[in-house]
Amino acid sequence: MNIGLFFGTFNPIHVGHLIIANHLVENSDLDAIWMVVTPLNPHKKKNSLLADNHRLAMVRIAVENYPKLEVSDIEFSLPQPNYTVNTLAYLGEKFPQHQFSLIMGEDNLNNFHKWKNYDVILENHKIYVYPRISKTLTTSQFENHPKITKVQAPIIEISATAIRNGIKEGKEIRPLLACDVWKYLDEMNFYK
Repeated sequence: MNIGLFFGTFNPIHVGHLIIANHLVENSDLDAIWMVVTPLNPHKKKNSLLADNHRLAMVRIAVENYPKLEVSDIEFSLPQPNYTVNTLAYLGEKFPQHQFSLIMGEDNLNNFHKWKNYDVILENHKIYVYPRISKTLTTSQFENHPKITKVQAPIIEISATAIRNGIKEGKEIRPLLACDVWKYLDEMNFYK
């Protein structure tokens, strides 16, 4: 199977994540997408994140009714911070029957050359890039790269930071979250 890996801290997961993941799995050669909950992104501060188990629970709730989307906690057992190249190596050993591809926003592609062992990732994995509104153009070294596919997908500019801030400020943000994710956040009193 060709599995797309959609990495994120998902703090919280929102409808933008679901729209992109569902669009990609329905309109590409991907058989399934694993939403990989990252405990510690090397570029984010841990103290700004909800506990791993709560973010994982919200992703499970969000993808429950999407048969081609699955949640993965694979990075919870790997050394932190989580580097994608290490996770891919581990997944390749654990699931040799699958082919793993990365899913990333165009904004992440702009910084891809700064990722640990990005050349190893490119050598062994396809990358599906969804469009973002960006002030900078994609790095020319990745333009027309045979392993990188820019997909036609809805441009979703929803920010988890804006959602967290909106909740803290008492704003109505429910349309940005799956209903059951909102219920979970509200019941747990998160981000207030």
